[in-house]
Amino acid sequence: MTEPLWNQFAALLPKRPVYHPDHPLGCHRPRISDRVVFDKLLQLLRFGCSYEAIADTTCSASTIRSRRDEWIRLGVFSRFKQIALDAYDRIVGLVLDQIAIDGAITKAPGGGEAAGRSPVDRGKQGLKRSGMTDGYGIPLGRVLAGANRHDSPLLAPTLDRLAGLGPLPDEITVHLDAGYDSGKTRTLLDERRLHGRIAHKGKKAPIQATRRWHVERTHAWQNAFHRLARCYERRATVIDAFFDLADTIITVRSLIRQSWTTHRWDNRPRRRP
Repeated sequence: MTEPLWNQFAALLPKRPVYHPDHPLGCHRPRISDRVVFDKLLQLLRFGCSYEAIADTTCSASTIRSRRDEWIRLGVFSRFKQIALDAYDRIVGLVLDQIAIDGAITKAPGGGEAAGRSPVDRGKQGLKRSGMTDGYGIPLGRVLAGANRHDSPLLAPTLDRLAGLGPLPDEITVHLDAGYDSGKTRTLLDERRLHGRIAHKGKKAPIQATRRWHVERTHAWQNAFHRLARCYERRATVIDAFFDLADTIITVRSLIRQSWTTHRWDNRPRRRP
């Protein structure tokens, strides 16, 4: 998957010369290739190691950080994710009449802007993400907060992520767990003309009884990227960039799997991935 991901990512980057045009002799150290830095970011995302551990003679840790910040300022990661969503919607189709929202807590040993005391990890620093998926489990967006934040107040800003998805179905059902079982949540859904299917507090029900399991599966997919499961980044913009990159990979991987039975292309895998 690296090649198609890089081809699309490279199309979003500005054209830059190998050597700085202001240099009088044009013979100083050439600029590190964007492809090298992109590969390093993929390795960081997957393995969760430090920048210093992933750096080598081809690229230093400071170059990875500076290029990462440059791409964040240009909005490359968010556009990259949106292109993947648009492609999936065009070829397979997003199931936007059934969406699921739930929160997930992960470790954040370094603290930072989006960290807080974790109620499930002896008060250590943790990160909560309120994630939203479509009816199949394609990640549509997330809201970052401290681990000590309750899921319910994060519902409104999470639903706001629907605004960037274009035309929406007339009727949308939102699947929520018992943590959202309150009159305030139902009022919020009614104001937005959304139908809520909410688990009731004190009543055990298998997650398979509703469509909430899709968002639970997506949380597991995201936690497979160790950079997200144990986050050492301190700035929320950097965390969002890594999430956008992970969500793009999840979306493209699902696109290949879903379209394998309906489409043909030159490098189509012989077996369904």
